[in-house]
Amino acid sequence: MENKIEGDQPADTGGIQLQTRRAWLADGVELLSSMRFAISLLTLIAIASVIGTVLKQNEPMPNYVNQFGPFWFEIFNKLGLYAVYSAWWFLLIMTFLVISTSLCVIRNAPKMIKDMRSWRDNVREQSLRNFHHRSEWHSANGRGKVTEQILAHLARVGYRFKLVEKEGATLIAAKQGAANKWGYIFAHSAIVIICIGGLLDSELPIRFQQWFMGKLPYEGAGLISKIPAQHRLSLANPTFRGNTMIPEGASSSTAILPQANGVLIQDLPFTIKLKKFTIDFYSTGMPKLFASDVEVTDHETGKVFSSVIKVNEPLIYKGVAIYQSSFEDGGSRLQVKAYPMQGPDISTLAMNGEVGGSTALKPGNGNDFTIEWSGFRPFNVENMARNGSDVRAVNPDQSLNEKLTEDLSKHLGSAAKNANNKDFKNVGPSLQYKLRDETGQAREFHNYMQPVQIDGDYVILAGTRDSPNDAFRYLRIPADDEDSIKDWMRLRAAVQNPELRAMAVTRFAEHAVQRNPGGSTQKQGLWETSARISLDAFAGDEKISGLPAISKKLEKVPQEEQAKVAEGLIKVLNGSMWELWMIAREKEGLPIYELDEKHARFLQLAIGAISDSAFYGAPVYLQLTGFEEVKATVLQVTRSPGKNVVYLGCLLLVLGVFSMFYIRERRLWIWIRDDGTGAHALMALSSQRKTLDFEKEFEQLKMHLRQLTSQAGQEK
Repeated sequence: MENKIEGDQPADTGGIQLQTRRAWLADGVELLSSMRFAISLLTLIAIASVIGTVLKQNEPMPNYVNQFGPFWFEIFNKLGLYAVYSAWWFLLIMTFLVISTSLCVIRNAPKMIKDMRSWRDNVREQSLRNFHHRSEWHSANGRGKVTEQILAHLARVGYRFKLVEKEGATLIAAKQGAANKWGYIFAHSAIVIICIGGLLDSELPIRFQQWFMGKLPYEGAGLISKIPAQHRLSLANPTFRGNTMIPEGASSSTAILPQANGVLIQDLPFTIKLKKFTIDFYSTGMPKLFASDVEVTDHETGKVFSSVIKVNEPLIYKGVAIYQSSFEDGGSRLQVKAYPMQGPDISTLAMNGEVGGSTALKPGNGNDFTIEWSGFRPFNVENMARNGSDVRAVNPDQSLNEKLTEDLSKHLGSAAKNANNKDFKNVGPSLQYKLRDETGQAREFHNYMQPVQIDGDYVILAGTRDSPNDAFRYLRIPADDEDSIKDWMRLRAAVQNPELRAMAVTRFAEHAVQRNPGGSTQKQGLWETSARISLDAFAGDEKISGLPAISKKLEKVPQEEQAKVAEGLIKVLNGSMWELWMIAREKEGLPIYELDEKHARFLQLAIGAISDSAFYGAPVYLQLTGFEEVKATVLQVTRSPGKNVVYLGCLLLVLGVFSMFYIRERRLWIWIRDDGTGAHALMALSSQRKTLDFEKEFEQLKMHLRQLTSQAGQEK
C-alpha cells in the first residue's frame, strides 16, 4: 500500500483581509462619530476663533510686516492667521466637524427614535422588584377596578400608557417626556446645519473657483471695467462679501472682494447710483447718522427704483443685501498753496489736487517728488487737550541745554499734559497727503487750514509722520496778525538769507548802543559779534541748525558759565531776530511793528517753530486755501445663502437645548395581579436624571395611587 503524504494547504487569507478592512472601517467610523473627536474639533475651532478675534483679519499685508517683522510675518502668513476663517485648515476642521456630528446623528438617531416609540413592555414582575424606586400595595378592589382607577389618574397627570395582559396579570407601561430625546437629535443636527450654513457663506465657493476655474486675484490698478475676466466673478457666484465705494452722482455695478494678494471683482445684477449722501455728527465729532439715497437699476428687467440705505437698515434685492458700511471722500477738489521750507526763497506756488489722485512737485532743490492726495475733511471736532505731540518728538538730539530752551519750549509742550480737559472744538478743514520721493520713500502730512488756539496762542498745525502706524507730530506755526503763516514764512526765509542776516546784525548793534548811553564803537563791535554768532548758528548748516546749534556752541563754554552765557545768547538772538523780521517786512514794502507784548510773543513762538522745522521732513509746506467737497458712500454688498440655513440651525439648537434641559423623560410600570382577596399592585418608576424633583414626584405618585386603589388595603 502506497503511503501518500499531503502537503500544507494554503490558508484562506482573503476573508481575513476583508474582515480586517471592515474592522478598520468600523474603528474609523467609531472614532469620527465619537464624542472625544467632536470635542477636540470644537476646541480647535475655539482656539482659532480666539486668534481671529485678537488678531485683526484681512488687513493689508504691509501692516502685518510692520507689526510682527519679516520673520514672524512669514510664519503667520504660512499658517493663514491673517484670514483665519477662510484658511484651508479652518475649513477642513469645519468639514470634519460636520462629518463627525452627522455620523453621530446617523448612528444614534434611529436608536433614539426606536426607544421613544418603544413601551418597554417586555418586563416581568421580578425585574420590577429590582428597581430602586418601587412600591407595592394591596387593594380590596378587583384587578379590573384597580386598573381603571390607575389609568384614569395617569391620564390626569399626563402619562401615555399601554395595557398588556401577561400570565394572569395586567401590565401598565406608561411614559412621559419621551420628546426629551428629540433634544439630542435637534441639538446635534443644529451643529451640522449651522456648520453647513457657515461653509456656504465662507470663502469656500470662491476658493473652489480659484482652484479649479482659473480665477486669480488682481494685483494691479486701473479702471474696473478694463480688468480681465479671469479676475472677475460671475453673477452665478453663490456667496460673496465685498465693498463698493460710490461718490455722489456716480454709480457702480461691481463689488471689490479683498484677497491676501490682491482683489477679486464681483459683478452685480444691478447698478447702484448714489444720488445724495447725508451725514450728521454728535458734538464730539462722532458720526450720529449717515445714510445713502440711492437709485437701483435692474440689468435684466430694466426696473428702476429708489431707496435709502441706513446703518442697520439694509436694502435686500435679488438675494443681495446692501448695507451702509462707512463713508469716504469721493475725490474732493482742493486748492493749495506751496511754501518753501528750505533756503531763502519766499515765492509760493498755487496748486490744484484731487483726493485719490497725485501731482508732480519740483521744489527747486534738484529732487522730484510726487504728492499723493490721500484725505480731506471739511471739519474736525478735536479734543484740544489731546491734539498729539509736537514735531520735536522726531528730534534725535534730546540733550539741549534746559536753560537755553526753557522760555522758548513752554509753548511747544505736548498737550497731553492737559489730557483730562476734554475741550471739544471744531478746528475747521484739514488736508492729508503723502510726499513720495524719487526712491519711492514716502512721508505723510496732515495740515489744518485754520489757526487753532493752544495754550492761549493761535497756531497753525502742520502734522508729519514716518509710518501709518505712527501718530502725527505737529509743527506749531504761529499765526500772524492776518491769521496766516506769511510772516512766519517770511522770517524763516530771512534766516536763510546771509545778506539780510548781516543787515539785521548791524541794525541790532546800532540799536543796542542807542539803548545804552555812553556806548562806544568798541561796544557796538561786541554786539555785532554776538549777534552774528547767534544768527549764523541759528541758521546752521546741513548737519545742525536752530536751538540745537546754539546749544552746541555752549558746549565749549565752561559749565559754571553756561547758564549766564545761554541767557545772554537768548537775549541777543531775540533782538537779532526782531530786526531780521522787520527788515524782511520792509523789503516787501510792509509796515514795521512796534515792539509790544503781542508781537514779542509771536517772535518767541516763531523762533521755536523755525528751530523745529528742521525736523518737519519736507521741502515745502502745503496750505489748504480752498476746496470743493465730494462725498462718497462705502456700501457692503453680500450674498449669503447660508444665512437662512444658519437661522434654521439656531432654531433647532434652541429647541434641542430646551428639550434636553426642560423635558424630563419618565418610564412607569405597574404590575397588577389577583391575590384572592383583591388585587396586588407593584409600581416601578425610572428616569435618566435622578433629581430632587424626581424623588418628590415618585412619592406623590405612590401616595396618590395607593389612596385611589387601597381603601381597604395596606402598603407593604
